[in-house]
Amino acid sequence: MFVVHIVASFFSKLQEDPTKKVDRFLYAMHLHDDQLSDISARFQAEMKKGLSVESNAAAALKMLPTHVRSTPDGSEKGEFLALDLGGSRFKVLQVKVGEATGIKKGGVEMVEKTYPTPEELHLGRATELFDHVSESLKDFLHEKNISLERKHPLAFTFSFPCEQSTLNQGLLLNWTKNFRAGGLQGKDVVQALRGALDRIGGVDVEVLAMVNDTVATMMTCGFDDQQCEVGLIIGTGTNACYMEELRHIDLVEGDEGRMCVNTEWGAFGDDGALKDYVTEFDRDLDAASNNPGKQILEKMVGGMYLGELVRLVVLKMAKLGLLFKGQVSKALRTKGTITTEHVAAMEEYKNGLNNTRDLLMGLDLIPTFDDCVAVQHVSTIVSFRSSNLVSAGLAAILTRIMENRNLRKLRITVGVDGTVYKMHPQYPKRLHKVVRRLLPECHVRFVLSDSGSSKGAALVSAVAQRLASRRRQVDGMLSPFRLSQEQLRLVKTRMRTALEAGLKSKGSSAVKMLPSFVYRTPDGTEHGKYLALHLGETNFRASLVKFKQGLQHNSRLYNKMYTIPLEIKQGSGEELFDYIAQCVGDFLDYMGMKKARLPAGFTFSFPCEHTAVDKCTLVSWNKGFKATDCEGRDVVSMLREAIKRRNEFDLDVAAVVNDTVATMMSCAYEDPRCEIGLIVGTGCNVCYMEELKNIEKNERKTGERGKGTPEGEEEEQDDGRGSERAEGRAGILKMCINTEWGGLGDDGSLDDIITPHDIEVDQHSLNPAKQRFEKLTSGMYLGEVVRQVLLDLTRGGLLFRGQVSEALKTPGIFRSNYLSQMESDRLALLQVRTILQQLGLGSSCDDSIIVKEVCGAVSRRAAQLCGAGMAAVVDKIRENRGLDHLNISIGVDGTLYKLHPHFSGILQETVRVLAPQCTVTFLPSEGSGKGAALITAVARQKLETSHD
Repeated sequence: MFVVHIVASFFSKLQEDPTKKVDRFLYAMHLHDDQLSDISARFQAEMKKGLSVESNAAAALKMLPTHVRSTPDGSEKGEFLALDLGGSRFKVLQVKVGEATGIKKGGVEMVEKTYPTPEELHLGRATELFDHVSESLKDFLHEKNISLERKHPLAFTFSFPCEQSTLNQGLLLNWTKNFRAGGLQGKDVVQALRGALDRIGGVDVEVLAMVNDTVATMMTCGFDDQQCEVGLIIGTGTNACYMEELRHIDLVEGDEGRMCVNTEWGAFGDDGALKDYVTEFDRDLDAASNNPGKQILEKMVGGMYLGELVRLVVLKMAKLGLLFKGQVSKALRTKGTITTEHVAAMEEYKNGLNNTRDLLMGLDLIPTFDDCVAVQHVSTIVSFRSSNLVSAGLAAILTRIMENRNLRKLRITVGVDGTVYKMHPQYPKRLHKVVRRLLPECHVRFVLSDSGSSKGAALVSAVAQRLASRRRQVDGMLSPFRLSQEQLRLVKTRMRTALEAGLKSKGSSAVKMLPSFVYRTPDGTEHGKYLALHLGETNFRASLVKFKQGLQHNSRLYNKMYTIPLEIKQGSGEELFDYIAQCVGDFLDYMGMKKARLPAGFTFSFPCEHTAVDKCTLVSWNKGFKATDCEGRDVVSMLREAIKRRNEFDLDVAAVVNDTVATMMSCAYEDPRCEIGLIVGTGCNVCYMEELKNIEKNERKTGERGKGTPEGEEEEQDDGRGSERAEGRAGILKMCINTEWGGLGDDGSLDDIITPHDIEVDQHSLNPAKQRFEKLTSGMYLGEVVRQVLLDLTRGGLLFRGQVSEALKTPGIFRSNYLSQMESDRLALLQVRTILQQLGLGSSCDDSIIVKEVCGAVSRRAAQLCGAGMAAVVDKIRENRGLDHLNISIGVDGTLYKLHPHFSGILQETVRVLAPQCTVTFLPSEGSGKGAALITAVARQKLETSHD
């Protein structure tokens, strides 16, 4: 018996070790970890070349976009036909996915039939090959009693390199795996299939997707394991695919989300990247192949070539007298006599040596025991090198995924298929071990595809249908936020109407058009020290501003910020103004100026009705303030009373202004053309310089229309404001109007563009049915509008797997600054997911795309509405002045305008389109503190002039 012979030989030749002889002979095939790391680094460099549009043409790795944008999430459903062409056999299948087909949710049922593909079809005309495919499909439909009367969705697994421009269109780049059917290279494969189906007739299908077998393998495994984002084939050929960030794929437009990239890694080394590792046996095999110089890695790895590599090594060793006493049989000289199946058999744990002896004897050789051990070891080295090379390539892909996602650790699943991986007894274990050794920070799970690539192709189609359906529903949800040019022109018209109505003395208007009693902008001669106080949004700010005499545009500002607690914002008015006085005292102490009586300007960012520059009555609170006993009272008086109660310092409060007016004044100090102020932050408002003759409501407060002299002041003692009463007599023709345009729509004029989500936000606000325009445009509300949309999408099963978390139910959790962060072009979707996870909203990549899209729709609408309103303002100014064309500047402040990556650009473009006769320059403000100080300085100049 051979076993007895083995034992006898073992004891008689203890001093000989045939494996060492082989090791010396094949030392170049032994790859150590440092070499594998080097190969992996080269592979990563080739991946980057293949993804770049500039270097793709020269790259060995073509990194082909597949237009597969998502892996399965388990909700897919439908019934599909599938074709699988890529090897010696061709399969036709019917695949049923999901509960809609009468099977349990998440289940898949398949019926299939395999059709032999004669070798002459591999090498003949492509039309003949595809006619065979079509005839097989028709036969399958008849045999399985599948209706020919209706159109069937079809998925096509085509396991050859293709350049795809869509999911169901692809040009064949080149044949592999011994296929060389003529007339198809460079042409659309799906179109060739459709042509064959037309020739055969009687079959009505819609080709939804064409995918590579590697992609199909990833999708098959991804249906059961949603962490599967890599597909790997180690069979006749070899290849890998993975989910790449779309922003890195230059060959495809767009940068949101991910797309599966078919690496076609069998071509790695075609440009010489593996020349250090290619042996003489690899060169001999390549020279005798159908495609010399091509698919270098595949020829070192794939099952089509492993047996031949073993044969070439054994033949060379025999010729050198290292095996079979130098005898070489005709069979050993014959190409193809050792196959990959033989390689797998030789490495079986118990029967490997017996199988090796049987193989060699079948090749008309007379092997000794040592010959059998040596040949078995040759087989082991060749197959081990194959798994090592695959490990290096896979390590490169996993490293790239980690870098793309900025992760230090990665948990991921690799879907695997292919005869070498399935049949070789040692291959999977070796592969897993080396990958984990090369990437210890990566937890990799390998899942064997249980249904081949056909199921995966059907799942690609099912995912495509799911995404298309979701796309339609998301678009439907967001369509009310996407305003047409016609709608924006209507908003402009309504704003213009409201502006005009607000200036009238009779009737009411949702836009209040409040006179500010600021009659001119700075002229650059302002000088001195001024205290600027600012109450608005979430903070109180105290500032000291110094203007240097004779130096225009030269000022210095010192400030300190104080947070306003919620209990103060919504407590009593006395508590609020006492807190303000406390903050002012702290600031003066901080600046060492508590004993100085400074002139002060008070920026009060709420709707007020002025009767003088230092007298204004609070009309109503907004922005979350609700302090009692304030509305209807003079703001400056309440501040003076609080300062008096504190009895620590004294101030000359010379002016009280809206933050919008202060912003205009601040920017007008730098640019004399600035006659408009815009705030887009927590709130949203505009002011502008209006002709006095148009301010009818001012007549009730002035002695003569257009004079600007408050009624009854002639009888008062000179209070230091005599210059105001002189404005009319001095020929001043303008006054700044605080529009309070946030009230547009309170009369129902915006009902046609207000969405159910806006209504929900309004009803749960502190001031229902008020400030409707502000609730569409300001930072205080946009995050909440987004949350309402996300809630509806989730309830509809379009987000977060349809699971409404407690976090998503929480009002105010989605802050408006998240919109700015999520829409930043510099932020990858991974950061979007991170923000969502911080909010307790676990999300997939697809979820993140939708959330970002919702943020974009809501913020874009806000910017467009602001632009439409601003177009109304600048056109009104132009017409007031009887100009064909207006050049004007706008001072702008507010976190939404300044920090959102796209808001300012969209707003400016909207103004340009809707007010084409105006050239508008937008000037970012340094803050309203300087503006309040400037208004005070202007008021002091008037006082000095009047005393002179």
